[in-house]
Parts: sequence; structure tokens; C-alpha cells
Amino acid sequence: MACVLEAPLRMSVLSEVTASSRHYVDRLFDPDPQKVLQGVIDMKNAVIGNNKQKANLIVLGAVPRLLYLLQQETSSTELRTECAVVLGSLAMGTENNVKSLLDCHIIPALLQGLLSPDLKFIEACLRCLRTIFTSPVTPEELLYTGPDHQTILFNHGAVQNIAHLLVSTSYKSLLLGRAPRAVRHGDSILLRGLQQFTHHDYCSNLSSDSGRWSVDCALVRMQALKCFSVLAFENPQVSMTLVNVLVDGELLPQIFVKMLQRDKPIEMQLTSAKCLTYMCRAGAIRTDDNCIVLKTLPCLVRMCSKERLLEERVEGAETLAYLIETDVELQRIASITDHLIAMLADYFKYPSSVSAITDIKRLDHDLKHAHELRQAAFKLYASLGANDEDIRKKIIETENMMDRIVNGLSESSIKVRLAAVRCLHSLSRSVQQLRTSFQDHAVWKPLMKVLQNAPDEILVVASSTLCNLLLEFSPSKEPILESGAVELLCSLTQSENLALRVNGIWALMNMAFQAEQKIKSDILRGLSTEQLFQLLSDSDVNVLMKTLGLLRNLLSTRPHIDHIMSTHGKQIMQAVTLILEGEHNIEVKEQTLCILANIADGTTAKELIMTNDDILQKIKYYMSHSNAKLQLAAMFCISNLVWNEEEGSQERQDKLRDMGIVDILHKLSQSSDPNLCDKAKTALQQYLA
Repeated sequence: MACVLEAPLRMSVLSEVTASSRHYVDRLFDPDPQKVLQGVIDMKNAVIGNNKQKANLIVLGAVPRLLYLLQQETSSTELRTECAVVLGSLAMGTENNVKSLLDCHIIPALLQGLLSPDLKFIEACLRCLRTIFTSPVTPEELLYTGPDHQTILFNHGAVQNIAHLLVSTSYKSLLLGRAPRAVRHGDSILLRGLQQFTHHDYCSNLSSDSGRWSVDCALVRMQALKCFSVLAFENPQVSMTLVNVLVDGELLPQIFVKMLQRDKPIEMQLTSAKCLTYMCRAGAIRTDDNCIVLKTLPCLVRMCSKERLLEERVEGAETLAYLIETDVELQRIASITDHLIAMLADYFKYPSSVSAITDIKRLDHDLKHAHELRQAAFKLYASLGANDEDIRKKIIETENMMDRIVNGLSESSIKVRLAAVRCLHSLSRSVQQLRTSFQDHAVWKPLMKVLQNAPDEILVVASSTLCNLLLEFSPSKEPILESGAVELLCSLTQSENLALRVNGIWALMNMAFQAEQKIKSDILRGLSTEQLFQLLSDSDVNVLMKTLGLLRNLLSTRPHIDHIMSTHGKQIMQAVTLILEGEHNIEVKEQTLCILANIADGTTAKELIMTNDDILQKIKYYMSHSNAKLQLAAMFCISNLVWNEEEGSQERQDKLRDMGIVDILHKLSQSSDPNLCDKAKTALQQYLA
């Protein structure tokens, strides 16, 4: 089995390889199994806390041999266990060490080891897996690719096997400390390995000499909680099951609520709140349930207070943001709980000048977590202000809030930038703030900068925000146009990312509303006829609707209608025909008929309809359609065509009468729908005038 290493690492350590390092590797190939075992044990002792020795052994090829010995059925259980321990120690070295282990395909070998009947060997494999999967260089998809793995765990009895651990008093468990991603996102093999531990009771005071550690039952409960939190995350199937699980006669949500109490460890409170939050967002618990409103939400707000550790404040704010993200009432309750909006302002005050002077370790800690705090605060502000105007006003009035958002848009951390854009997007839904705070701080400038060469996840939110800044009442609209927004937005409409296509055309639609003729011409020139047709044939109905909305806004006011139709009339009429003939929903066809009504309002443009018998027949067809919306839209077309105060009205009236339009108007004038009735009578009056 080849072990591929990065060239820089190989070259930097080869010169430092010592004779003793070679000796350790050579002993792995001894024909005497006992000497091999002793060699592995000696290697274990040599690498503990010695990164240079770890690197030497990796370069000398120890990893492939250790993995070979670990997987051989002829190897003794003790040898296989010691091999797993050494591999785990190597993984605790540098990130390059982890990369080397991954290149040697260590993960499949360790997972296979979980099928062993020996608990000590399973434990060694799991500890090694945990170390590897907590490394930032390990691709998560090696073990976890999505919700399917949650389902696999669920189908293999994870809920039943983990539930009893919540009330366990004494269980053997190696899942110490933070839950590794290997545990959080495992598959059925990993679960089977865990089951062998959870099905064996151990005394809490077993001696370390026997290789068994004393484990506090709270740690076991914590790991069980963490498993439930990741199983329930965005998974309705699991969440719906969890609400009905009984543990010693008590429902699981009730157990979670008990674990929220203030006398419980903070980590337990937080993780229980996560479980209930995820179950609520998955639809298993109502948002107005007391366990959410009176227990979970207040607990998460408590976690945002100054008294909590920075890590706890981050986790509390992010979980609360997720809980209230889509529910208006929860947003309102949270906004008035414990002065939360003002409390979050403190998230931007790290590192403090005091800690810089008095405590270097505290300063270093604050620096590491400062960006996480800002990210969490922006996320929570975004959720709080998603729907309520009064909440948005309170957020913006928080000290230096707009300056903080503007600064956040240019931070080096992509996560902070994304959270800041989300916050800005949430606040941009306010008409009042668009006219005042957004203009005072010229937020469009950093926003346009963000839109240049940003990752798609930021582009999606930033372009959504731009849509709001381009509404007709926004003072930012004009400077955004002057900064080259047309070209940028037209390029977004060509993106393979659906959300970006929607946002690009949506922003252009807003831009075209009541715009000057030059802006409309710039938009059409920037899009090109080919791209316009591409958008009108897009498989996504949102793209199609927004494109039709753009056309409708472009074709408004007679001079603009006539000018655009004189240059693009043939292509637009062709597009309209294709849509009316296609398999589209009522809303799409209604919007298309409204475009025709606008064209019919032009002075010269209406002739493009009158000389197109195919279009006229379609208008006639929709006048008698079973859907009142389509009938009314078709009626607007006819009214504009027969208006008698305009030149050529008599000829148009005569042609439409010959087509049988007047007969249809008489029928519609008797309609029970008041709108249709009135519109038909108005059109008939044009014939009588």
C-alpha cells in the first residue's frame, strides 16, 4: 500500500532521520510475532510527545506496515490494539502527519476494526478516528456525505441504543471531551462499534491498570446528547421519532428540558437546547410549545450574556439565530428577552484594551474568538430583524451598528463577511432604513465591493441585498447604477447557480421600474437578445417570472415602449408567442398577457400586435378562458387596442369586430365578476363613442 507524502515534508525531515528511527521500523518486519509486538510498544513510547520522531517514522514507511499488521487476522489482538494506539499518536502530531495517514487510507482500516469483538481494540480505533476527524485537514466527506448517513444511523437503531445513556449511572465510554466528527457523522459500521461499548456495564472505579478508565456519567450523557443533536439536525424523520421516544417512562423532550435547568453543566444546557431547537426547526415541536418559548429560547438567551465563556456565547447566539430564523413570534419574544439586542453589542468589543494590558493569555484567547463572536452576533441580528420593522429599528439604533456592519463587509474572515451581508440583507427589508441609515452610511459602496469576485455563498446574499437597494424609493439606486451595476447584474443572470440567476434578473427588474430610457436601453444591451431568450426559456419558474417582470417594467410609458419595440419588437413578440403556447402556469401566462397589454398601449408598438394574427387569436382565446385572471389580462390588451382617442382606432376596432371580439365583450359585460364586467363595458363604450 503506497503512502504518498508532500514533497516539502519529505525533504525537510529526511536529513533528520536517525539510526534509532530506522531501527523501530525494521523491527516491524521481524519474523517473531513477540518481537514485532515489543517493537510496536517501544515505538509507542518513543513517539509520545515527540513530533520529530513521528515525522521520521512516517517518512521511513511505518504507517503502511502498521496498517498491514492492524488488518491481519493472524495478528494478535494485543498487537492490533498497539498498532491502533501508535497510529493515533502519529495523528496527534502535525497536520502533515494527518495528511500522510489519510493518503495511506487509514480510515477504512480503522472502521473495519470496529467490527472486532475486542473492546480495547475498538476503543483504540475510535480514539484514532476521533483524532483524525477533529483535524481541519480531514475531508468530512470521507465519512459523511449528507442526511443519508443520519438515516443509516437511524435505521440501524442509533436512537434506541443511545437513548438509555441519557439516564445512565455507570457506563464504559471512550467518547471523552468534544464529540468528534467521526462520531457525529458515522455510518452503520461505526455504530456497530459503539454498540459494543454501550451494551457492557462497567464499574465506575475500574483501575487504569486493566486499561479501563473511570468515566463520569455526566460525560456519557453529554456524548449521548451530542449524538441526538446531530441526528436531529435538519432531519424531520429522526426528529418526529425522537418526540415519542420513552426513556424510563419519560418522553425524550422532557428529559432534554430537565437538562436545560440552570443547575446543570453549561455544555449540557447548550446541547439540550440544540436538540430541542433542531427538533423544532424540523417540525417535530411547535414553535409555540412551552418547551421552546419558556425553556429553550430563554436558555439560549442566557448563553449570550457576559457571564458566559466566549465559546458559549458564540454557540448560544448561533443556535438562537437558527431557532428564531423563520418564526416572527419567536423573533419578537427573543428581542425583548433580557435586553438581547443591547447584549449582542458586547460581542464586538473583543479583544478589549484591558486584556491587552493585563493578561496576554486572555488577549490571545480573545483574538482567536473575536471573529467568531462577530459572526454569531451578525447571524442573530439577521434572524431578529428578518420580519419586524420595530426590531430592525432597535438593531440599527444599537451603538455604531451600521459602522460595524460596514466594517464586517470587508473583514478577512469569509464567515464574518457572509454573516455581515446576511445582517445587512435582513435590515434592507426596511423602507425607512433604506431611506435613512443605509443612505447616511453609503452601504452600497462596500456592498458593491463585496460583489466583486466573491464566493457564491456571499454573492447570493449580497445580490439579494442589492435587489432591495435598487427599489425605486431607495436613495442608493442612482449611485449603484453609476457604479456599473448593470454589467455586474447581467453577468449574474448567466450563472449556473440558480439563486444568482434569480437575483440578477430580480435586481434588473427593480432597476428598470420607472427608470429612464437610457437605463432601460443599457439593460437590454447588457443582456443581449440571446441571453433574454435564454432566461425566458429557463426551466426555473422564478427566473421566468422575474424575466417577464423585467420586460413589463422595460415596456412602460409610451415613448419607451415604442423605442424598445422599434429595436427589439420582433424578438419580444416571438418570446411572447412561445410562452403563451407553452406549458406554463397561470401566473406566467398572466404576466405575459400584461406585457402584451403594455405593448398595446404604445403609439406605434401596438401595430406589432395588430399585424400579428397569431397573437390576436391568442388574446381572443384567453378572453374566454376559464381563469378570470387570464380573462382580465386579455381584456386590458383589447381595451388599449380599441381606445378611440388614438390614431387608427377605427381600423383596429373594425378588425377586432370581424374577429368576433365584440361578441365576446357583450358576453363578458354580463359576467358575475365585477372586474371583468366593468372592463368589458368600458371596451364596448369605445365602439359607441
